[in-house]
Amino acid sequence: MRTISELMSLSGRTALITGAAGHIGAAIAEALAEAGATLALADRRLGALEACAERLHGTSVNLFEVDLSDEASVRALPDQVANCCAGLDILVNCAAFVGTTELAGWAVPFERQQSAAWRAAYEVNVTAAFELVQQSLPYLKRTGKGSVINVSSLYGVVGPDWRLYEGTTMANPAGYAASKGALAQLTNWLATTLAPEVRVNTMSPGGVWRDQPACFVERYERRTPLARMATEEDFKGVALFLASDMSSYVTGQNIVVDGGWCAW
Repeated sequence: MRTISELMSLSGRTALITGAAGHIGAAIAEALAEAGATLALADRRLGALEACAERLHGTSVNLFEVDLSDEASVRALPDQVANCCAGLDILVNCAAFVGTTELAGWAVPFERQQSAAWRAAYEVNVTAAFELVQQSLPYLKRTGKGSVINVSSLYGVVGPDWRLYEGTTMANPAGYAASKGALAQLTNWLATTLAPEVRVNTMSPGGVWRDQPACFVERYERRTPLARMATEEDFKGVALFLASDMSSYVTGQNIVVDGGWCAW
């Protein structure tokens, strides 16, 4: 029987993380790097990726600038990673349009939300994940230890409590919730389809503290059983669990990391 340290080791494995320049993507990169994985970090902002890579130590880090709304670029990425890193074992789909994304017809009241923004969100939040899994599949199957982690949201599970947003300019677009829910369901489909060679799971973060208005934070914390918003560090353990052999008998699951929000 292997030890815990052996089960959690990612030595010899390569992880591709999209949205790696973002807050959660960078935290996941740190967690997998600490476990010994070779990293392939992808984002549309090369400068931000370089800043992220500077904070990582003790592992090989490779950077890929990619537009996830461009199918040709997305489909080319897994081959680029595998050729550069001698394989691809872990795929983390973390990139997404979020509530703060500046896109016409997106972060506005429902009556003014536009179909073009909705479609753009689906391209990045769902379609790119579908394409990446499809193109990564030969590599993920190779060792029988392939793991896909789709990063959804608690708003892919439940609807928003609009009382939290009163008196703020914060947004929660319909397309965000719908696409994150679709991503979680894609996990279920892929988990049963790609087993037993590849495991597919979802991690759904709750609200993360990012200097939101004080009234929002106070309301959010009152509504959360653990009485606080999340920090990026709260997602590192779950990401490592799902990426490693610690979860070798876990597939098709949605682990909601929300401080108990969805338990009410």
